[in-house]
Amino acid sequence: MHFPIGTGFSVAWGAMATIWLAGAPFTKAKLRTVPGTDRLRQFLILSTGFALIGYGWKHLGVMSAPMWPESDGMQLLGLTVTCTGILYAIWARLTLGSNWSGRPMVKQGHELVTRGPYALTRHPIYTGLLLATVGTAIAVDQVRVLPGLALVAIGLAIKIGQEERLMISAFPNAYPIYRTRVKALFPGIW
Repeated sequence: MHFPIGTGFSVAWGAMATIWLAGAPFTKAKLRTVPGTDRLRQFLILSTGFALIGYGWKHLGVMSAPMWPESDGMQLLGLTVTCTGILYAIWARLTLGSNWSGRPMVKQGHELVTRGPYALTRHPIYTGLLLATVGTAIAVDQVRVLPGLALVAIGLAIKIGQEERLMISAFPNAYPIYRTRVKALFPGIW
């Protein structure tokens, strides 16, 4: 990866991490969450997927093979997709406000947020993360990103399932209506 483009990825992912960390102290108190073993399983799957994509593995045999000829255009495409995903995730995080949590849970005084990006998808932070991860994978351009993307998708699907169950229990009347109106990750598709 070329220096300015690589720096762009660092800035984009770093900006997201900074916003997440800065907002964490301002969230509502926990009321109900998923069991620790469920959280650990989902965390390990996601972490492994992100590590396959983002870590600078050098010697993984066939897994280190490029998928297409290296080009500035593909690097720039990857950075553009990554930044688009991160901006969408940040918009969703800011819209969620004090209801946000890094793990599936219901907060005290939890509000069902259906405005902003939540009017487009029920889990826009995950939509943004998935898009940003795909963009990073495009730029990394090694076969190892394929199982990495699969693991990230599986980890997010598990987390979505956990959150869906919590939201249905917290909002038994409103959430099913919201689910029929708004898709989980991709507007009009899924």
